[in-house]
Amino acid sequence: MNTATHPLRCHCGRLQGHVTLEGRNTRVVCYCKDCQAFARFLDPAGRVLDAQGGSDVVQLAPHRIHIDQGAEHLAVMRLSPQGMLRWYAACCRTPIGNTLARHDRPFTGLLVQCLDSAPLEPSFGPVGARVNTQSAIGEPKPRTSGLLRTMWTILGMVLGSRLSGRYRNTPFFDAAGAPVATPQVLSADERARLRAAPGGA
Repeated sequence: MNTATHPLRCHCGRLQGHVTLEGRNTRVVCYCKDCQAFARFLDPAGRVLDAQGGSDVVQLAPHRIHIDQGAEHLAVMRLSPQGMLRWYAACCRTPIGNTLARHDRPFTGLLVQCLDSAPLEPSFGPVGARVNTQSAIGEPKPRTSGLLRTMWTILGMVLGSRLSGRYRNTPFFDAAGAPVATPQVLSADERARLRAAPGGA
């Protein structure tokens, strides 16, 4: 039986893949300073951020993500030595997603910019939560919503992936658990500059 999928691709098309739709996910708009900084690192931030600095993210287990061609274009950065791994396509600086630093903590937040080649809602549903709204740009701030439900869903996804062993099937880490690309770690000054930059789409 064929499993339904959603296409994944960078803007220039050199990196392509798919996401299997079997499994739970959440869809969240995050307004945190670090997500805004990542968007500005990719430049222009307007391709990622909404008018108030929000990033639309689909959160799911990494074993559902498959890179079919162009994996050599995967690049990764960290805003600090202990920060999340933030993946993008180096060929055209399309954001791909965020992972934790260890492959045995199986969580991925895919940025919708790599998923917009097909309608999102039939595959991933509508936005169900808005988080870190205190860092949104301008007034009034969006209202925080859906946080507790999102946290429980993520916990279930992580536990399910660990218990099944499927966490080992990830495009972001090799068989030894190391990132498939060497992270670029920003200096404290670089991070501060990106976090302080004026935002908006």
